[in-house]
Amino acid sequence: MALTSHNQLILSVYIVTFVTGLPTNILAFYTFCMKVRRKPAPIDILLLNLTISDLIFLLFLPFWMVEVLSGSWVLPNFLCPLSGFIFYSTIYTSTFFLMGVSVERYFGVAYPIQYKMNRKPMYAVWVSIFFWVISTAHCTIVYIVQYQDPGNGTQNVSSCYDEFTVKQLKILLPFRFEMCLVLFCFPFLITSFCYINFIRILTTLPNISHRRKQRAIGLALGTLLVFILCFCPYNISHVVGFVKWESPAWRKDALLPSTFNACLDPIVFYFSSSEVQKSFRNCISGVLGKIQPIGSCKRFPVASTVDEQTESSSNNL
Repeated sequence: MALTSHNQLILSVYIVTFVTGLPTNILAFYTFCMKVRRKPAPIDILLLNLTISDLIFLLFLPFWMVEVLSGSWVLPNFLCPLSGFIFYSTIYTSTFFLMGVSVERYFGVAYPIQYKMNRKPMYAVWVSIFFWVISTAHCTIVYIVQYQDPGNGTQNVSSCYDEFTVKQLKILLPFRFEMCLVLFCFPFLITSFCYINFIRILTTLPNISHRRKQRAIGLALGTLLVFILCFCPYNISHVVGFVKWESPAWRKDALLPSTFNACLDPIVFYFSSSEVQKSFRNCISGVLGKIQPIGSCKRFPVASTVDEQTESSSNNL
């Protein structure tokens, strides 16, 4: 089956996200696991959970690739709601964990003494559990809607979580609007407040090096950019759908920037942790170290051949 240009674009986004996001998130996952085992810190626990969320998303992404390649949902029917549930849950767990990192950063510069006295890893564990529960609980709407009207969606699935009856939309549209307010607007406002004040306070501190300030400001601006570019379009579709009382036709296109989040989060990890920076540098050095001998091996036969030709020419003379 020939892919349309639109499907080619969607597939390209999925492939780029998968190829770049999987190795970088695996590396970040390993780094944060080592850090948490050695000396757990609240921010490392939050970032570890964010990495887990991205990895779960990436493991289910191939199912959506198959749908794009086939032009319809050809996988077992039970995978449709499960894939949708994972897809949407990980989007909103990301918004909450990014918010959690911003709060942790803000408290660290705004109330340094009080924060150090009350900085307990167990608090981050409980907060992480809360984030997972509230995000996944909201996204069970995927299952509720599917079985609200069994005649639609459970038999002969041709498209996954894309076509809805009037009965399903009565439940879905208000719920999406509520998700936009609770799972996107609230974390975005908190994150914006924390990072704007974080940057304001940081620029006035004289005892922090210019390089550390740049790294911290890069983290703040990068996180806000991820919120705006990755999560805004999809959540705007919730508002438009509620106002027009229909599921927007461009809703799946609005999901594409959210997909990119899985390969942009490692940038947040990079700015957040010196350990992640070290792991990335070591990994790149290791790869380059393995490539270099291969390049050398390719050059030696050429040099040897040239030497043989020179020697042969000398003998002929």
